[in-house]
Amino acid sequence: MTESLPADRAAAGPDQAGPVDATGWLTLPDVAERLDVSISKVHQMVRDRELLAVRRDGVRRVPADLVANRTVLKHLPGVLNLLADAGYDDEAALRWLYEPDDTLPGTPAVALGGDQAREVKRRAQALGF
Repeated sequence: MTESLPADRAAAGPDQAGPVDATGWLTLPDVAERLDVSISKVHQMVRDRELLAVRRDGVRRVPADLVANRTVLKHLPGVLNLLADAGYDDEAALRWLYEPDDTLPGTPAVALGGDQAREVKRRAQALGF
């Protein structure tokens, strides 16, 4: 997860990464409470790429819309692993998930919560080729 984005895919700095809609951020303790699991489990989920957390103002945070109700979006772990395999670090994966896409309902992150989740997964897989 500490691997950097390949130079040919480099984007602007981390200050430009993040959700573009106003759903907000959750701290890891907030995620633990929402999912009704221990904070240790949340840390393990981040390590296992089941959940994406990035530092904002010195605190690891998760985009709130990636944690739907009491679960993580179903296809998120698969997409995160595909992006990591393609060389994306956490910041780059976050940028990719929130890049506006006219062929999806808003962004890949929004599409993961709907019926186009498999299309997002397919696109993430294609990045590795």
